[in-house]
Amino acid sequence: MKERSGSSASPGIPPHASARHPGVILPAVVASAALAFFPPVIAAATPATAAATPTAAPVVADAPVVLPPPLPTIWETPLPADDTNNAPASATQAEWDAAVEALVSTFEQATGRKLVPGEKRKAGLKIYTESGPGLSTPLPLTRAVIRVLERRGFASGDIFLVGLNPIRLRTTGYLPLSATDTAPFEGHPVYVLESKRFYDPVWFYDSPIPYRFDPILSGRNYASYNPFPGEDIFGPGKRDSAFDDDRKSFLATPLFLDTDFWINLPVYSDHNIVGVNGALANATIWNASNTTRFFRSSSTAPAAVAEMAAIPELRITWAFTLASLGRWQYIGGPSFNSLYTVSEPRLWLSADPVAMDSLMLQKINRAREEHGFKPVPDDVRTLEFAETLGVGTRRPPEPVLVPVAKP
Repeated sequence: MKERSGSSASPGIPPHASARHPGVILPAVVASAALAFFPPVIAAATPATAAATPTAAPVVADAPVVLPPPLPTIWETPLPADDTNNAPASATQAEWDAAVEALVSTFEQATGRKLVPGEKRKAGLKIYTESGPGLSTPLPLTRAVIRVLERRGFASGDIFLVGLNPIRLRTTGYLPLSATDTAPFEGHPVYVLESKRFYDPVWFYDSPIPYRFDPILSGRNYASYNPFPGEDIFGPGKRDSAFDDDRKSFLATPLFLDTDFWINLPVYSDHNIVGVNGALANATIWNASNTTRFFRSSSTAPAAVAEMAAIPELRITWAFTLASLGRWQYIGGPSFNSLYTVSEPRLWLSADPVAMDSLMLQKINRAREEHGFKPVPDDVRTLEFAETLGVGTRRPPEPVLVPVAKP
């Protein structure tokens, strides 16, 4: 485990630092690799002896940041469906709008958190398009969330979307098909993370699993690559090797630095490395650069997902996760395969991504068993790690699902 001005090592339990409280050390449980998030400033490095000796307290510059666990309730509301139970095809935009409004209003009443403009007067939506047109955040859902926010006082241009890949964003309808057309999504900015314009050099997640060790991606040029043109990140006193650069996954900062809050809009499928491709994955590995390297190992990827999801700045601004179950996939994910999909005409909303992913894991395993497939392996520990870090609860108290009636 490295820190910017020193290094420490503790088997299996590295420190976790908060940028908002420099020098704060929080415990984190990971797999065999020591993974850590690097904030903009670390006031003092933790001595190696302190990390290695259980009785030695770490030196901190402020009181530890301990965020309360999110409310584990999952609110559910139905959508109209046709004879094939295909909610996305049959529900009108007005019906999507009513369903989302009912869920958001219930969330506001239960939590006391109002989705109104604050100091920054901006809100972000993290959409999912990485599986392609068949398994992406439904356009009617995104429009419904935007309308909810506009009714609460947000200007159209102050609600932005965040996606990863420009080609996927075009094929799923979030960007124009023509690469020369830069029009936003119905008047709302779309931040494409692979453009590398929305990363900050001081916000990155560091891991000993370098990009160049990927057997598929290992043929690239190892010259040091600077994703921040005009800024000398390889200057005196700074690490400039291709190896060190390949260790970093730069985080998409607009969601947690530029907004009053952001909303997670994932789509669910299985994932052979992280178990469930849903709320946690969309907020972490699909929300940063250089994360395909984690997909080689079911030991490193779950730890990376849990550690990134536990970043205090990300959690504080993360309002909730809202997902459509209109189409989800139980095997072969995250690559879309219509033969292995299930359609349920309903929406889920929760502030607890671990609870949502846990409940979807149960659904995925039941569908696998019904169709003669083995369940997701127990040794994929993404949800366990995330629960240990306080991101959410794997086994929320009953009732797990709370129905919400539309007005």
